[in-house]
Amino acid sequence: MSENGAFYQQLIEKLRALIRSEDFMPGAQFLTEREIAGRFKTSRPTANKALNSLVSAGLLEVRRGAGTFVRESVLDYDLERLVSFTDKARAVGKKPGTKLIEYLKLGAGEAPPDVVSSLQINAREPLIYMERIRLADEKPVIFERRHVVAGLCPKMTRTDAKGSLYTCWTEKCGIIVSGAEEIIHAVNATKAQAAHLQIPVGTACFQIIATGYAAGETPLWHEETLYRADVYEFRNRISGLTTARAAMGRMKN
Repeated sequence: MSENGAFYQQLIEKLRALIRSEDFMPGAQFLTEREIAGRFKTSRPTANKALNSLVSAGLLEVRRGAGTFVRESVLDYDLERLVSFTDKARAVGKKPGTKLIEYLKLGAGEAPPDVVSSLQINAREPLIYMERIRLADEKPVIFERRHVVAGLCPKMTRTDAKGSLYTCWTEKCGIIVSGAEEIIHAVNATKAQAAHLQIPVGTACFQIIATGYAAGETPLWHEETLYRADVYEFRNRISGLTTARAAMGRMKN
């Protein structure tokens, strides 16, 4: 079989399925480059490339002098694209869940000024406000506060907020989600946040403040989300130096 792009992607998916199977529990040693090449009838360079890709994705880890192992249960946040929490949790063998704390409709005039500004709406625009805790194997890992422009997703209900919003928006509401702008902070959990995430007050967390867009760069949602740093890590691949554009970041005074 020709080792083209389609074959390589199929190989990656087959290896991902193996990682999620009962044959390779977290912490177990994974197939070697030679074993992958023999099992899937491919070359060793292709097998090595696939292993490196799965290491970069956070599904495997290399232990020097010992081999490649299935990574212990750590959730990673993709900085390059939007990925459903539900899909991400399932990909690492965890059962996703949602605890809906609050779901209500309000006018934009009742929302904080920074939310109204980021959503580019007037004070009469109806919004949906929700607070959710995302669970992985019933363990709280994310605390989320989100405002959504109600007029863009009139079919969304309280029940939808208990599952994947991306699925609701794309499949039920027919929205094309084009992306999001995010700012990431290192913060310490407040008393209220710590209670939601079942962690000690002051525990280090990642906070993301983001505005998400529908097709045409129309603001759809604004969120303030807290991630537990003990179960989440942020991964990204950075390309080489370039002078094509300014760096996307800044230092705080």
